[in-house]
Amino acid sequence: MFSPTQTRRMFVVVARVSLSDSVEDITVPRVIFKNSSGASKIVNATDGQTVMRAAQANGVGIEGACEGSIACSTCHVIVDNDWFLRLEPASEEEEDLLDLAAGLTPNSRLGCQIVITEMLNGLEVTLPDQTIDMSDI
Repeated sequence: MFSPTQTRRMFVVVARVSLSDSVEDITVPRVIFKNSSGASKIVNATDGQTVMRAAQANGVGIEGACEGSIACSTCHVIVDNDWFLRLEPASEEEEDLLDLAAGLTPNSRLGCQIVITEMLNGLEVTLPDQTIDMSDI
């Protein structure tokens, strides 16, 4: 039989191995935000969070005046070509609002409508040069 001290040491070692294994298995999705001059900021996101919320939580300048209720276009982003086709298609409602966005491109989307998952880890989006700030209206 093992002494109480030996048993406690064995338990601690097993707990350490188990704890370190679970920490290594966690994947945090990241989003890369670029500005028009090419500067970028990589932010950690939460699975299920929108691009708009990830930006706002990390000090990236996306307004999101309607708070993600798909009623404005102030969270307009331009999705990198390599990522655009991986996204769910835009809804008709989103397409209508994108028509109001400044600097519209074929890869434009509303950041409030892009839900981040592990499959989008590394997603790259560019903030357009021009935005329509709702406080100016």
